[in-house]
Amino acid sequence: MSEIENKRAPLAYENQAFLDSPDGRILRILSEYVEPLARFRREQIQDTVVFFGSARFHSRLQSEKNLADLESASRKSTDAEKRRKQAMAAVDMARYYEDARKLAFLLSQWSMQIPARRRRFVVTTGGGPGIMEAANLGAKEAGAKSVGLNIHLPFEQTPNPYITPSLNFEFHYFFMRKFWFAYLAKALVIFPGGFGTFDELFEILTLAQTQKLAKRILVVIYGSEYWKKLINFQQMIDSGTISPEDMDFLKMVDSPEEGFEFLRDGLTRYHLDREPKRKVEVTPEIAKTNP
Repeated sequence: MSEIENKRAPLAYENQAFLDSPDGRILRILSEYVEPLARFRREQIQDTVVFFGSARFHSRLQSEKNLADLESASRKSTDAEKRRKQAMAAVDMARYYEDARKLAFLLSQWSMQIPARRRRFVVTTGGGPGIMEAANLGAKEAGAKSVGLNIHLPFEQTPNPYITPSLNFEFHYFFMRKFWFAYLAKALVIFPGGFGTFDELFEILTLAQTQKLAKRILVVIYGSEYWKKLINFQQMIDSGTISPEDMDFLKMVDSPEEGFEFLRDGLTRYHLDREPKRKVEVTPEIAKTNP
């Protein structure tokens, strides 16, 4: 009988076929919790302010260039006229890109001045283009770090170039991405957007209403002209489907300055002034710092 030589089997955590299989799903899910947690700790991120909004908006400069290119082509067709109207609408909506950029700048500039061992109220986005890009850009212009929580999709959404490289994440599972949006957030800023923006807004509002968030979260809804055409919160109160108190943590604003003042005052009141002062006790052996 000939002897059969056994080769070493791969270690389970190095077995790519197993990790990619249905049986390895729990490990893939767990990795999307543990790996970001390790990076947030390493980068000393204590909490965040999350910006949501349409991925389809461009900067004013880019939108005006796109419109000029279409007009210079001067093609007289139904399709060309339709695209021209879309480009004109994009120029109008570009104001939200510029406002998100400025609000993120103001917030980041203020948060960097907070005396703390860890970084406070770090601008965080979904990592893609549009409003996400604008917020990451504003934070970068202020000299601050910012987070991008991207999602791996069949149609490629590449990370925008303004995310801090060490805080650039990509997720496979939507629910793990949503977890990281909510877990560190002390405030949410909602710019005009589509289905995804609605989903993110109402999920956070539901968590806050049902007290599933172990913290006070502020919600800024930016752009009353857009949102009042889509959502009638007063009708919900009048109909008894929500309570007036459910609106206490929510504010609709129309300028970066107004949004910043609400965020600064609320974050200070609920998350800075209420934090316990650190007490220092000195013993003969060692100086101990207790929270």
